Amino acid sequence: MSPTTRRGLLLAAGIALGWVLSLALIVWLDPVTTAPVLLVLLVLVRTLFHTGLFIVGHDAMHGLLLPGHPVANRRLGQAALLVYAALPYDAILANHRLHHRHAGTAADPDHHGDGSPHPLAWYRSFMAGYLAPGRVTALVGGWALLAAALHLLGNGALVKVLLFCTLPLLLSSLQLFLVGTYLPHRPRPGAPSAAVLPHRATSLDLPVWLSLLSCYHFGYHHEHHAFPGLAWHQLPAARFGRAGPLLSAMPTALQG
Repeated sequence: MSPTTRRGLLLAAGIALGWVLSLALIVWLDPVTTAPVLLVLLVLVRTLFHTGLFIVGHDAMHGLLLPGHPVANRRLGQAALLVYAALPYDAILANHRLHHRHAGTAADPDHHGDGSPHPLAWYRSFMAGYLAPGRVTALVGGWALLAAALHLLGNGALVKVLLFCTLPLLLSSLQLFLVGTYLPHRPRPGAPSAAVLPHRATSLDLPVWLSLLSCYHFGYHHEHHAFPGLAWHQLPAARFGRAGPLLSAMPTALQG
């Protein structure tokens, strides 16, 4: 196992552990007596870890979570996307392949067909591609089961689920849309042509620490499209020109 793979798995394990521990914390938390600032902090932490689950699934779609072990890589990706929002791995992988092949065109499932879409209209279109009725039903059913379990342990079960499960998923979807789709792919006057910028993706000018917090370096989106064989934690090196050895060894296609 390479150092890069080991690092990626450790980071994925840390994200999963953080998600589980932050969920366990709400069992003993009383939303009524807890200081509002702590509630806000916990919602933000839950959102960050929840987004991390999608990032883990995304790296699996690129075959980067466990290279050379496609079955295990796929299983890990399936688990991450299932917990994230009951997302079907195969359907998301198919859409993501189209996104990379046809970024910013009508064939891109994440792209809004309008030439100058309003962000909210694009967000609605973006979410419609992910949350089919069956997936929403599965999500609501899972939250209902969790609320029922929490109710047996104390009061405020519904509030806890809405605050620490539903709201983080909503915020996470906005985070992924804004940082990973809208801002990098939005049409802009005077933007470089497809011949100059074939991936039709720009990067956000963020320092590394803010790029991490904003969406696990998805803001370095040009680098992701230009070098899809780099894991999320390798994107800063590509952004700042320190990824020469990595680029020569990386895979070039999504593997799933």
